Amino acid sequence: MEQLIPINIVVSDRSYRIKIRPEEEEEVRRIMKEVNEKIVDFKTSYAGKDQQDYIAMALIMYATHPGTSGGKAQAVTAPFLHEKLEKLEEIINQALG
Repeated sequence: MEQLIPINIVVSDRSYRIKIRPEEEEEVRRIMKEVNEKIVDFKTSYAGKDQQDYIAMALIMYATHPGTSGGKAQAVTAPFLHEKLEKLEEIINQALG
């Protein structure tokens, strides 16, 4: 069985606990930093939206744009990131629902 470690990630000032493989921790933290920076960029560019809109815009752009490190990382971690993004979306929807 594969060893997973729990880490806390922050998305738009909210903390979420996820379990990942130890070798993925640095990459996950770097990607989450980029996602949070993109959320801030969207807040600046599109005033008047709600927080969920900014999060969704950043995650969609990040996951689908081949020029981001997320797009490059998908080749290696796509199943992992897809599962985690779905879980994160579910948590966000429950919190905002």
